[in-house]
Amino acid sequence: MKEIFENIFEEEGRILTRNMLPGKKVYGENLLKIQGTEYRAWNPTRSKLCAAIKKGLVHNPIKHNSAVLYLGAATGTTISHLSDILTNGGAFAVEISAHSMKTLLQLCEKRENIIPILADARQPDKYRDVGEVDVVYEDVASPEQADILLKNCRMFLKRGGYAMIAIKSQSIDVTRKPAEIYAEVERELSTELEIVERINLEPFEMDHLFLVLKKK
Repeated sequence: MKEIFENIFEEEGRILTRNMLPGKKVYGENLLKIQGTEYRAWNPTRSKLCAAIKKGLVHNPIKHNSAVLYLGAATGTTISHLSDILTNGGAFAVEISAHSMKTLLQLCEKRENIIPILADARQPDKYRDVGEVDVVYEDVASPEQADILLKNCRMFLKRGGYAMIAIKSQSIDVTRKPAEIYAEVERELSTELEIVERINLEPFEMDHLFLVLKKK
């Protein structure tokens, strides 16, 4: 087993995080015991970040002590793995769906380094108490993806901090080619953020482009 990023491991092609709560699953993932330590298998078909790692991600700014603002946390699949990674840090989990929030709250009760926020990521003023963060991560199905990321980065991302986004072309415009949409979103984001890395997430996620960006 090798550590490919801080607190992220690879074993026989599987991406793993050390389970903060041994014996407990979050979304039906496999649990593996390796040299006396329990790990959770991270499913790349259920998580854009894991898909990006499987596709060869080079720049992962999420460290063990990072403060992360996660936009679009849903029921907590990906952010549960961030919880494993952030052993000395924490994540703010913004989710607009009250239905998804019910499941997310149950997760946060057990994983105290995740703070749930029921809010619309298009209105960061509603959760301005979050303060400055090291990383803004966005996985939101909205035609306004780029604008949402920029608004949140302006308000919360520290200078020199990083943003990560999974661009969902079909959520922006189903009538246009994904490549056209990616280029348009990149142009908009690059007015304020430097593009560090691009990864096409196929075959794990169709019509998705993952970007890592840095605040200028």
